[in-house]
Amino acid sequence: MGRLFGTNGVRGVVNEELTVEKVTRLAASAGAVLGERIAIGTDGRTSSPMFKDAAVSGLLSVGCEVRDAGMLPTPALQLAVKRLSLDGGLMITASHNPPEFNGLKVMAEDGVEAPRDVEEKTEELFFSGGPELRPWDQVGSVSSLDAITDYKAAVISHVDTALIKGAGLKIAIDPGNGVATLAAPEIARRLGCEVHTINSDIDGRFPGRPSEPRPDTLEGLSALVRASGADLGIAFDGDGDRSMFVDETGAIQWGDRSVALVAKEFVRRNPGAQVATAVSSSRVVEDVVTGAGGKLVWTKVGSVVISRTMVDGGIMLGGEENGGLMYGPHLQVRDGSMAMALVLEIMARAGKPLSELLGELPSYSQMKGKVECPNELKQRALEEFQGAVKADRIETIDGVKLWYDDGSWILIRPSGTEPIFRLYAESSTQEKADHMVERHKEIVASIVEGLR
Repeated sequence: MGRLFGTNGVRGVVNEELTVEKVTRLAASAGAVLGERIAIGTDGRTSSPMFKDAAVSGLLSVGCEVRDAGMLPTPALQLAVKRLSLDGGLMITASHNPPEFNGLKVMAEDGVEAPRDVEEKTEELFFSGGPELRPWDQVGSVSSLDAITDYKAAVISHVDTALIKGAGLKIAIDPGNGVATLAAPEIARRLGCEVHTINSDIDGRFPGRPSEPRPDTLEGLSALVRASGADLGIAFDGDGDRSMFVDETGAIQWGDRSVALVAKEFVRRNPGAQVATAVSSSRVVEDVVTGAGGKLVWTKVGSVVISRTMVDGGIMLGGEENGGLMYGPHLQVRDGSMAMALVLEIMARAGKPLSELLGELPSYSQMKGKVECPNELKQRALEEFQGAVKADRIETIDGVKLWYDDGSWILIRPSGTEPIFRLYAESSTQEKADHMVERHKEIVASIVEGLR
C-alpha cells in the first residue's frame, strides 16, 4: 500500500502531484473513515476553491453532511470541529509551502489532526479505488458554517483583556497575504492594541513574501515595526497556524524563543507542568522548562506528533522551532493568533519590552539549511549519512541528530512535506552553527548525488 500523508497532511504541486481526481477520492475516503458530519474550509491559495469543490463532491458521494466554513485560518476550523462535536474536518491548505502547492489537512473529532491509524485507513481506501458510493437518495448535503466569529472570541477568552488593554500596546501584523488577516488584526484590536499591517490582502500567489515566515523573509515586517514605533511585530504562515515575532528593535526572533517565553510563564503558573516539543527545537526550551521546575517531553518533528503526544499525555503546552505554539486550554493544535494573544498578555503583565523579556532567556546561535532529495531516495540517503558521520552522541528519534561535547548539535531529517532534507544546527556561536550546516549540507548532497 502506498502512502499519502506526510508530517502534516497531504501536499503536492497543483495539477501535477495533486489533482482534482485525487482530492475527490481522498476526501471520500477520509469521510468514510471519519463519519458523516464533516466541516471543510480553505486557505487563500489560487487552487483552493477548485480543490474545495472536489473535496465537497467526494464527501457528498459517501453521504456526508458537510459544513462549509469558507476561507479561514486552520485553527478556526479545528476549534469548530471540536466545539460542534462534528466527526472531523478537512482543511484545503498547503500551509507554508510555495504557491504552486496545495494539500489537505484531515482533522479528527477532537479538532486535532488525525492520528496515524486514521491516515492509514484513509490511505487503504484510497489505494483500493475509493470507498463504496451511496445511492442517489443517500447523497449528502451542504450547509454554511460561521466558524471564525466563535474562534476570535475563544482566543480572546484565554487572556486577560483588561490587562492587555491597559498596556496600550502597538502591534505590527504581517499575515503574509494569507488567511490570518481574517482574524489576527481584529483580535489584536479587540485586545486594545493599535494595529498596523503589511501584506494583509489575501492573495494565493504570496506576492509580499514567501508563505513561510522565517528570519530571512521578514525584512518588511521588521521595517514596519521600526517605522511605526510598534512594541512588537508578528508574522503568520499561509493558513495562520504558525507565527514568528519581531521585537521592538526590529530584531526577528526564531520561533522556539517565543515558545520558550510562553513556556516560562506557563510553568510558573502551573508548577511541574509538562511541555512537549520536537527534537528540532532549541535547547532554550529545555533550559527554561526544566529551570522553572517543569518537564520537557521530546517528540519527532511534526505538529501532528506533538499535538497527539499532548492529547495522549494530557499535556497543555507544546511548540515547534518554526513558530507553532499549541496551547492546550484553547486547543492542542498550532495557533498563531493564540500565540500572539499570549505574548501580548506576558508583555502587559511584565511591563517590559519584548527584547528585554527575550533577553532574559538563554541564548544560542542557530542556522538552518536544506538539500534537495527525491522522496524515494530519502531513506537510503539517511542510512548512508548515519554511517558516514561521527559525533559524541547520536540520536535517531527523528532523522539523525548529532551532539558534540561543547553542547552544539545538528539535526538532519527528511522533510515530510517536500522532496528535501532539512538541517537544523545550534551552537554557542553563529560561526560554528553556520559551519556545521554548510559542512553537513555537502555530505548529504554528495550522498544524494551518489544514489541518483
